[in-house]
Amino acid sequence: MSDAFRTAPPQVPLGRIPVLEVRPAVDCGERPAKAVVGEEVEVSATVFREGHDAVNATLVLTDPDGAERHVPMTCVNAGLDHWVARLTPERTGWWSYRVEGWSDPYGTWEHDATIKVAADVDTELMLEEGARVLERALDEVERTPEQEQVLVEAVTGLRDASRSAGVRLKAGTDGTVEDELGARPLRDMVTPSREYSLLVERERALYGAWYEIFPRSEGAYYDAESHRWVSGTLRTAAERLPAIAGMGFDVVYLTPVHPIGQAAKKGPNNTLDARPEDPGSPYAIGSAEGGHDAIHPDLGDFDDFDAFVARAEELGLEVALDLALQCSPDHPWVREHPEWFTTRADGTIAYAENPPKKYQDIYPLNFDNDPAGIYAEVRRVVQVWIDHGVQIFRVDNPHTKPVEFWQWIIADVAKDHPDVIWLAEAFTRPAMMHTLAKVGFQQSYTYYAWRNTPAELREYLTELSGEASYYMRPSFWPTTHDILTPYMQFGGPAAWKVRSALAATLVPTYGIYAGYELVEHVARPGAEEQIDNEKYEYKDRRWGDDEPGGPREGRTLAGWLTRLNEIRRAHPALHRLRDIRFHHVDDENFLAYSRRRVLDDGTEDVVLVVANLDPHSTRASTMRLDLAALGLQPGDSFEAHDLLTDERWVWQRDVYVRLGPETEPCHVVALRRPW
Repeated sequence: MSDAFRTAPPQVPLGRIPVLEVRPAVDCGERPAKAVVGEEVEVSATVFREGHDAVNATLVLTDPDGAERHVPMTCVNAGLDHWVARLTPERTGWWSYRVEGWSDPYGTWEHDATIKVAADVDTELMLEEGARVLERALDEVERTPEQEQVLVEAVTGLRDASRSAGVRLKAGTDGTVEDELGARPLRDMVTPSREYSLLVERERALYGAWYEIFPRSEGAYYDAESHRWVSGTLRTAAERLPAIAGMGFDVVYLTPVHPIGQAAKKGPNNTLDARPEDPGSPYAIGSAEGGHDAIHPDLGDFDDFDAFVARAEELGLEVALDLALQCSPDHPWVREHPEWFTTRADGTIAYAENPPKKYQDIYPLNFDNDPAGIYAEVRRVVQVWIDHGVQIFRVDNPHTKPVEFWQWIIADVAKDHPDVIWLAEAFTRPAMMHTLAKVGFQQSYTYYAWRNTPAELREYLTELSGEASYYMRPSFWPTTHDILTPYMQFGGPAAWKVRSALAATLVPTYGIYAGYELVEHVARPGAEEQIDNEKYEYKDRRWGDDEPGGPREGRTLAGWLTRLNEIRRAHPALHRLRDIRFHHVDDENFLAYSRRRVLDDGTEDVVLVVANLDPHSTRASTMRLDLAALGLQPGDSFEAHDLLTDERWVWQRDVYVRLGPETEPCHVVALRRPW
């Protein structure tokens, strides 16, 4: 035998009862799984032993105070030794869990005795062994007097020679005995898995409806006398909040509110020939008026910001702020800390590029030049905004900064502010998106905007609602200020309706960019973004025209969005990610799916969505429902209540559906059963 075999590295011991493949286990348990308060988490493991003796498993859950609770696990596939239990954490904080495998002496005896006594093999011996197993259970496991009495009576019955063997056996295998030993089992050879972390956060980390605005556009107008635009302010932006809240949104997201640099300032449609009166991109942060810890003077001051946050809170809205860690050439950091940037061979500071795109108005930070200094300064800046009421940060391009930085700052903020939520705007490679989620980001932008066919969406939701759901929570946006896909450019109102409905019901968190109500669909030539992009100029959308008597009354999608958010709030099934089920429709242009949730009172909430994803044609087809996924039995019928139109039908397994521009592009149906 070679030396290579003699010096093999030591292996991790399995223990007496092997416990393998514990799930969820993010990066093999190196990173925490995530949940929110009230969200059910399924824990599974492979647990087995040698021979034929019974084996069992227990989920041990440890709460943030260190108190343990034991949850019995169920073997759902004996052939694969697959065990499952579900837990529902009721408060935020750091929890942990492990799976304990153990030999089950009572289960072993019950199995063998049932067979042997029926065959009259070793009858007296088996009955006596059963009595001794129960006596061990009495001696070794703590019970109340009432619980003990169940087992005492079973022992007496097993030894009562005046009764038949079958009656004596029944005394030891009665349902009350099984229930008592199921709740407080006698466990031998207990073998624990490693401990796995579970981070439980507030519900907004999973569920919410976002609405994005550029504060400077809210209240902006064109002054005909001076031929110049007048910027909106935080005070005028606050006047828009009642309408946003009235549509049912939970979060108002503000693009950067900081001073904007004048050097290399961008003009309309990202041109380099900006006029002095052009506002520039709010992502070119920093000027003589200050940097990331300052407010653009056109918008107001911190008193105005505080008033905006207070008004949002009055209306039930949370404020999310863009955190864009880049600088205008005019940013104070450029002057005070030139070492925080990359200097090129000609002595100039490198501006941002994504060839062939160039962002001359933005200098990226170089985190490797002075990590300690940059880390400390960004942490200070974040605290400024937390102190002014911000608990949600939408992070611009986090994939262009070191992952270890995000891991550090998110954890550091959470020490004192555990309710702060971070959304990663990372349209990038899957490995980076998933890793950002694993190191702390509660939510992530996704590829939803580019998944437009039913097959693409089924595949994507299967991925997002699977193991990834224990660390990455998707946020679906049909459009953003940077993204206007061909589907949205050419699909007409039907496309804008169906994409918002899918975003609102496929995942718990979705977002809408202001102007969606107006179907702003014209793209800049050669780009998947709107012409006259709001990043580079003001927008006066004349929201007053939507009011009663206005020229747009009833002609926008505001009512559609309002109804979607009403449906989301009324149906807890739409507040969860992992329980999606797809249903077959003969026409490949249709997507059908359902969500089902058992509520605390034992009732069920079931929502079924069927959508025609062809925005140009009204189509008819047959939908074949998976009744079991809806909690129904074969042959059942049920009342289908369309929550969008208030129509009601009686549906069975096979349903005729007709959807498209001539009707509505989708049904969002609540089930009432049985009919």
